[in-house]
Amino acid sequence: MSEHLSKLIRERRSVRKYDPNAQIEKEELLEMLEEATLAPSTSNLQPWEFIVFLDAEERKDLRAIAYDQEQIETASAVIAVLGDKEFYKNVGPVYDSMSEAGYIDDASKEVLVSNTNKTYPYAPEEARKNMATFDAGLAAMQFMLIAKNRGYATGPMGGFDKAKFSERFQVDERYFPIVLITIGKENAPAYPTTRLPIENKVKFI
Repeated sequence: MSEHLSKLIRERRSVRKYDPNAQIEKEELLEMLEEATLAPSTSNLQPWEFIVFLDAEERKDLRAIAYDQEQIETASAVIAVLGDKEFYKNVGPVYDSMSEAGYIDDASKEVLVSNTNKTYPYAPEEARKNMATFDAGLAAMQFMLIAKNRGYATGPMGGFDKAKFSERFQVDERYFPIVLITIGKENAPAYPTTRLPIENKVKFI
């Protein structure tokens, strides 16, 4: 691991205090999300969606849904990461794009599409939600490291009313909220944490 990447990982903290005057342009948020979605996903079907909260009035409602946590309003933006439990419906655009880029030939594309259509639509919804949650989590973590590399602080938030979120922000029932990520300029240091000894968490067999 490069020294730079190791430093990013070790210095990243979940921040709760942000400079309320700091702003991030939409274009930069899109760039970071585009890089974040280079994370691996199930059969490359990319089961994630994002809602980016910038508007002050919308964030007032979001803060209430997130149990009145102030960073919802003081951060420069809040990214809601959603999972797509019907990610198999992405099969056409995903494999068309790979074919157009020259990464797969027509025969391979046909096999991939066929396998997807024979498998994922018939998997239990809970299994599909688990896959989407895992894959969206990979993209979320990648986003936080990308943000750190650009000089921004982030904080993942699982503490919010997911049913009220979906109702208030009219989330299609195909999608489900997973985590909120605040992003902005740190206004007070995040408290440091420790980890249990890795030897207690690893078994070699």
